[in-house]
Amino acid sequence: MNKWDFYTAKEIKPKGWLKRQLEIQAEGLSGNLDKIWPDIRDSAWIGGDKEGWERVPYWLDGFIPLAYLLENEDMVSRAKKYIDAIVSSQKDSGWICPCDEDKIKTYDTWAVQLISKVLVVYYECSGDERIPLVVYDILKNYYELLKNGSIELFSWGKFRWFETFIAIQFTYKRYKEDWLKELAKILREQGADYNDFVEMWKRPVNHWKLETHIVNIAMMLKSEAVSCDILDKPYTDNADYLRSVLDQYNGTVYESFTGDECLSGLSAIQGTELCAIVEQMYSYELLYAYTGDRKWAERLEVLAFNALPATLSEDMWTHQYVQMSNQISCQKFHGNPIFGTNATEAHLFGLEPNYGCCTANFNQGWPKFALSAFMHNDNTIINSMMIPSELHADGVHIILETEYPFKNRAKYKIASDKDFTFIVRVPSFAENVKINGNTCEGSDLRFDVKSGESEILVEFETVPYFEKRPHGLNAVKCGTLIFSLPIQYTTKMHEYVRDCVIHKYPYCDYELIPQSAWNYGFSSEDVSVITNGVSDIPFSANNPPVVIKAKLQQIDWGYEERYDTVCAKIPISTEPISDEKQMELIPYGCAKLRITELPLLKK
Repeated sequence: MNKWDFYTAKEIKPKGWLKRQLEIQAEGLSGNLDKIWPDIRDSAWIGGDKEGWERVPYWLDGFIPLAYLLENEDMVSRAKKYIDAIVSSQKDSGWICPCDEDKIKTYDTWAVQLISKVLVVYYECSGDERIPLVVYDILKNYYELLKNGSIELFSWGKFRWFETFIAIQFTYKRYKEDWLKELAKILREQGADYNDFVEMWKRPVNHWKLETHIVNIAMMLKSEAVSCDILDKPYTDNADYLRSVLDQYNGTVYESFTGDECLSGLSAIQGTELCAIVEQMYSYELLYAYTGDRKWAERLEVLAFNALPATLSEDMWTHQYVQMSNQISCQKFHGNPIFGTNATEAHLFGLEPNYGCCTANFNQGWPKFALSAFMHNDNTIINSMMIPSELHADGVHIILETEYPFKNRAKYKIASDKDFTFIVRVPSFAENVKINGNTCEGSDLRFDVKSGESEILVEFETVPYFEKRPHGLNAVKCGTLIFSLPIQYTTKMHEYVRDCVIHKYPYCDYELIPQSAWNYGFSSEDVSVITNGVSDIPFSANNPPVVIKAKLQQIDWGYEERYDTVCAKIPISTEPISDEKQMELIPYGCAKLRITELPLLKK
């Protein structure tokens, strides 16, 4: 049983900077992909002749909640057009994917797992009463095919078996039929067990393997939480153990893992795939809902406020396939790329750099995060993510006004026709917490709210600090935000046609060419925080909402051997070669070119 249940897009609405971020997404690639990208526009899922596997479901997984959160009627109608086409194509057997039934044996049923999950998302947003039976028939058909041996899990489906459990749980709550538990057991038995792969994670190699594929791993983290109840297994927090191993051998400053696109070790110059960021966010959202353990919520914040915006252009028309913590250039490699298993353009900002999965899949990041703002259990409501939002459900209306994480202040305006318990999850790193001006202690602030109108003001402080990173480097953090030294750059635009896909402004490719020095180290641990307020672009490089002033000096850092656009993993020297200079660090998510992990220089 979940500790917390999610509200729907009809009950939660974004406000403030979060709403603006979603509007930017709707105005950018996410909101227009069905108009410009053949694999969505002309997909076999809707009767076309293009890709008929993961890309349309990936895109709908984010486009649907985005449309409903913004109450955008045009987007809602376009989402319905796709759902109607998919539902109407379902066979009498229950099979729904755009693959002839006589070819099912060689069709990777990862697509079955994904579309069943997406249909649940659509139902939770729309309330379309067709959907429960459609999902029932999909799963019943899947069960029969697996049970009689007509198909078996292989490739992606084998490594993503747990994704089906979103739909299995949804259907079991409604029908309570035993075959659903049998389906769950078959999937678990045929699916990959990631505990068997731990030794592979400790010494990553430049070899593509499903066992070390970072997106598979990011999805996997939620597997026990979504499956243990229906499998009648105890919850052991296995995700925390596996994450600790991943962090020890492949961890990043933004609390994900290097994976370009397979695990890449401890290095600030290796990449992390965008698909992995949004899938890891989704895993943490479900882990927090299931366990109520704040560690998952805090890890989710770090990804959402740092890694996600860092790898998206400010207008959200382009994205990277992989981001790097120390990213001094985004220029095409003319020889072998620095990445272990990615190509030469993976870190460019573009329509589909390296591969198109992230083009379709990154869309879920912000909308699903927005839906995590409030959760509930019986007569208790928790503000799980302190992001500007409005909740209107079950006779309770809460408006949360805040600029968190850029400012540590949250005002709750509550109107209710009943008494209920309200909890505010305050981050564990918060200091000097105050409620309506009065100092208090505790991290989950509990209020017995009476019917009528009331206001709650929560304020706290965060202190910047230096976090030690591998290879003698350090990063500056304050609360949930990471700070980077931004590198000024010029852009080089590439418009072209490849494989019948048009890349043109604003969804063409961009190289980012550095124009300012980046070879710095920290000369002092004395830093100060300046809050500016959020502009019309929440994660703006030119108008960052908060900055940290720090003292730095240049050093002989050097380039990684055989590269002239990648800084050395470890600086050549930490001896200063310039006078001390006070400079501004900006949030990691605002800085497209950046140095994040720097040495602390010798005195």
